[in-house]
Amino acid sequence: MKKRLSLYVMCIFYLGAGVNHFVKPEAYYKLIPPFAGDPEFLNIVAGIAEIGLALLLLFKPRRRLACYGIILMLLAFIPSHIYMLQTGFCPEIAGKIRCAPEWALWVRLIVLQPLLIWWAWSNRNK
Repeated sequence: MKKRLSLYVMCIFYLGAGVNHFVKPEAYYKLIPPFAGDPEFLNIVAGIAEIGLALLLLFKPRRRLACYGIILMLLAFIPSHIYMLQTGFCPEIAGKIRCAPEWALWVRLIVLQPLLIWWAWSNRNK
């Protein structure tokens, strides 16, 4: 039961994250390094990827593929996390500019990303 719960929570997590790319796309534009290309296009691709991979998690024959896809996607996001560290991350929230503390960006890069990768890895055989 606990294993299934982890899988379903992961599915909901990535589905929500993917939908958010379309609900609040501006929030993601500042995360995309200039060298990566068109932020609007990349945001759409990332949103579709997250939604698609989340849905694939629901199908046992495709679950392993979905988990590997999530891992690759998370690895592809690492340059964005490094870019956020280099430039500082100051999104506009409720009409005010609020900057993320540098320590939070480090935690996101060296703690959260590996945990999300491990989470996908641990669900690949369920």
